Amino acid sequence: MGIRMPAKRTTVRDLRRHNRSLLLSKLYFDGPLSRHELSGLTGLSAATVSNVTAELGEERLITEAGLVESDGGRPRVLLRVDPAYGHVAGVDIGETGVKVELFDLTMNRLATVEHPLASPRPDAAAAVTQVASGLREVITESGIDEATVLGVGVGVPGTVQQGEALRVHAPTIGWKEVPLTDLLRAEGVELPLFVDNGAKTQGQGEMWFGAGRGARHAVIALIGSGVGAAVVADGTTYRGSTSSAGEWGHTTIVYGGQECRCGSRGCLESYVGAEGVLARYRKARGGKSSDEDEQTQFAALLESAGKSKAAAKVLEETAGYLGAGIGNLINLFDPERIVLGGWAGLALGEKYLPEIRRVAGEHALAHVFDQTEIELGQLGPDAVAIGAATLPVAALLEQGADPRTAGSKRGTAA
Repeated sequence: MGIRMPAKRTTVRDLRRHNRSLLLSKLYFDGPLSRHELSGLTGLSAATVSNVTAELGEERLITEAGLVESDGGRPRVLLRVDPAYGHVAGVDIGETGVKVELFDLTMNRLATVEHPLASPRPDAAAAVTQVASGLREVITESGIDEATVLGVGVGVPGTVQQGEALRVHAPTIGWKEVPLTDLLRAEGVELPLFVDNGAKTQGQGEMWFGAGRGARHAVIALIGSGVGAAVVADGTTYRGSTSSAGEWGHTTIVYGGQECRCGSRGCLESYVGAEGVLARYRKARGGKSSDEDEQTQFAALLESAGKSKAAAKVLEETAGYLGAGIGNLINLFDPERIVLGGWAGLALGEKYLPEIRRVAGEHALAHVFDQTEIELGQLGPDAVAIGAATLPVAALLEQGADPRTAGSKRGTAA
């Protein structure tokens, strides 16, 4: 017989926060909507909707967006989230560079800067300097007041240990227990910070605005220099006990296979990640490493497939490994949709998606595969930064209040 835990009492404050969050989220994703429509869609009473929307309007979180005809009565006022309420920044710390983007509250892009990193194993301090510099640049370029920025979301290539002392673990680039928020504070970044794994931020971006929209069960795959995935179950990203779920790139595709950057052997990442693909191509040609960046080399490899047997063979093998890896995802998670993203994933998928689908079908259970769509991401190479910028927006929607004053459950530094 188990011990019955006392139920948590729901306070008036909890109820108010829930109602604000519910209405704000509905307006953000489905607006503009009338108060009458909001009541029908949320199940809240007309009086509650009227009171809460009046409150949100006074705080300038929502605004009027015209009128709609009603059946026989006066035209109804349409409401929407006000894009001018505040701004959010999204940062993609990749293995080849740092991208910083600034958006209004409804994710209209206002400014972008990109800084290359000198090494594919970037020093954390160097990356942090580029992030701080990039934030100053986008704020200056857009001409906004820094005080209007609700928060900065940061996508990183590794697992993020959340808690009082946030730490980033990214062994493939040599980061061990990096206190990222502390380093950013030391660089003068005082805005609220939200940090998560880059594959998960890309996943949220695609689920909100891209190829994942409308699906409740999906896997958003990121193929860049490395490989990761965001597993979305019933609309929520599965995080695991230490927030490191989704390390798809470090599942074994070849027992005793080639060495991976993580120190293991036969990892999917070492066969389909851009670094691993280029290494296999160099080995096939007997060539030396190039001084060009990975994206340039990868584009050249794809371009040469029509005239080079070695290039064609490496790319066909890569599509095969990727298809088999996707077959594993289908068997494990039974998703409605798999979205292939990341700069290398998009480049590969543009040319080899039919082959990737075919191989996935050969490696997945037929009845499950038949119910799964495999699509390319829609947000392009900016997906990680866009997704990162949704982190402070998510805090706003979840709390029904401004993250600058309310704090956050995930990745916020005080």
